[in-house]
Amino acid sequence: MTAPAPITRALTPVGRLFALGIDVVRNTFRRPFQLGEFIEQTWFVTKVSALPTALFTIPFGATIALLLAELTRQFGAQSQTGAGSVLAIVQQAAPIVTALLISGAGGSAVCADLGARTIREEIAAMEVLGISPIQRLVVPRVLAMATTAVVLNGLASVVGVGGGYFFNVIVQGGTPGAYIASFSAVAQVSDIVVSEIKAALFGFTAGIVAAYRGLNPPPGPKGVGDAVNQSVVISFVLVFLINLVLTSVYLELVPPKGS
Repeated sequence: MTAPAPITRALTPVGRLFALGIDVVRNTFRRPFQLGEFIEQTWFVTKVSALPTALFTIPFGATIALLLAELTRQFGAQSQTGAGSVLAIVQQAAPIVTALLISGAGGSAVCADLGARTIREEIAAMEVLGISPIQRLVVPRVLAMATTAVVLNGLASVVGVGGGYFFNVIVQGGTPGAYIASFSAVAQVSDIVVSEIKAALFGFTAGIVAAYRGLNPPPGPKGVGDAVNQSVVISFVLVFLINLVLTSVYLELVPPKGS
């Protein structure tokens, strides 16, 4: 019994998206690897994403610190503000902020570039010449976004924690020693590891979505613009879904420190 036509049409892009991800992983280990393209794309994505990520993380971390400080004050647990805010920033805020900026800045540029090549039939010409566009164009861009996401996640974590510390200690009059000590009491190395894993997976996902929409845009220049908008929206949705799954698995597999 075959699936209804509307369901088939809805699931076909999902299957093609997963197939593109598998092709990217497989072509990553094929030679020759486009090292020059990878370095160029990594620098480009970093250049357009680094400053917005840092600037966006400061108010994000400050908001978390301010809200947690007020909440812990109501329960008489002000000494635990540092633990809650830093863990929230490192585990959740930093990778998500990094993914959103990577998707919005780097992913849109990748999608527009590949979409312009597609409507100019450059992709078709490469295939006619026997050159794999996946290996030549997509793999370096996807790996560049994943690599940049890992690096910027570390930057976002440091900036976010610094912003939270400043607003909790300076603005709200918190105790610096208690802020640091509470975090040291509950933090684990695995918290940083899972944060970097999230960032890498988010960057990879954003790169795959941007490449897929860029290689399959609607006709015409307007179609490229529509594809860019779609890639950003789809990336945002997938980032939050993946984050939910990874967070649930992490909390099940890694017990809290001291438990």
